[in-house]
Amino acid sequence: MKKIIITGGAGFIGSHVVRRFVRNYPEYTIINLDKLTYAGNLANLKDIEDAPNYKFVKGDIVDIDFINQLFETEQPDAIIHLAAESHVDRSITNPLEFVMTNVVGTVNLLNAARNNWKGKYDKTRFYHVSTDEVYGTLGEDGMFTETTAYDPHSPYSASKASSDHFVRAYQDTYGMDTVISNCSNNYGSYHFPEKLIPLAIHNIQQNKPVPVYGKGENIRDWLWVEDHARAIDLIFHKAKSGSTYNIGGHNEWKNIDLIKLLCTILDQKLNRPAGESAKLITFVTDRAGHDLRYAIDATKLKTELGWVPSITFEEGLEKTVDWYLANEAWLNDVTSGHYQDYYKEQYSNR
Repeated sequence: MKKIIITGGAGFIGSHVVRRFVRNYPEYTIINLDKLTYAGNLANLKDIEDAPNYKFVKGDIVDIDFINQLFETEQPDAIIHLAAESHVDRSITNPLEFVMTNVVGTVNLLNAARNNWKGKYDKTRFYHVSTDEVYGTLGEDGMFTETTAYDPHSPYSASKASSDHFVRAYQDTYGMDTVISNCSNNYGSYHFPEKLIPLAIHNIQQNKPVPVYGKGENIRDWLWVEDHARAIDLIFHKAKSGSTYNIGGHNEWKNIDLIKLLCTILDQKLNRPAGESAKLITFVTDRAGHDLRYAIDATKLKTELGWVPSITFEEGLEKTVDWYLANEAWLNDVTSGHYQDYYKEQYSNR
């Protein structure tokens, strides 16, 4: 029986991965390790919190003594590492926080794994989930591949690039079984509303200005979060040791075009006159060091493991809008901070 620690499992992407593994692999024990920062919300996992193969542990990957004790106690066979500070704007304000969590935290996990897995690297796996932002920016042409040189432009992407290098170094130096995936921008349910899509949905719903950096010309490749979780599942189980895979949604959109599409969808959903929500679009000063374009070439993942996106972006975006409109209480709790009370209510006596 496999025992897997999933770090950052109460976050946006992590909660979808935890749910998938708990439901699809009842013979596994899934340990959700999360610090429960502003972006970690246990309410994301209400539907599986009482599953017999699920366990939540609150802790900080920066705390090396805690991590060592956790490995000694739980004796995991694998790590799926998603815990990270991920908001670029926050990294510009406080780079050191990103260094501590994304770099030091990752090395702490690697050291604990190395110390506990000696002699059984062939039966263990360290899966590190990263981002396409480590590759830097693209012009009008070209796509990121697994061999694209790293060229990070923000403190966030620099910290993720560093953590990627450490994971590969532990594979090469110590013989650990590691895999890495670099994903494009995710969207879907349970996304904290500091990111573009949930922020725009919330503001449009509340008739508040929708901020768009610069002229909205920046281009991103959008990946439905449930397709990402499915890719992680495949890579974890099927990838060769030392492999790297890019995961992309084959959906390049300018930010302004994406926001206009959201406005059109929400006008229909909220019974507003056509064009009404678009009046809320407000252009703001561009972000420092704002990368122009990201685009992922996921050919390797398709060719080797058979993964392709399951839905179109338009379908996924409509599903996402429907979820937020149907879960207004979740969104209100998140934006008010009340979601942080859920841990106290659910786990104070456990």
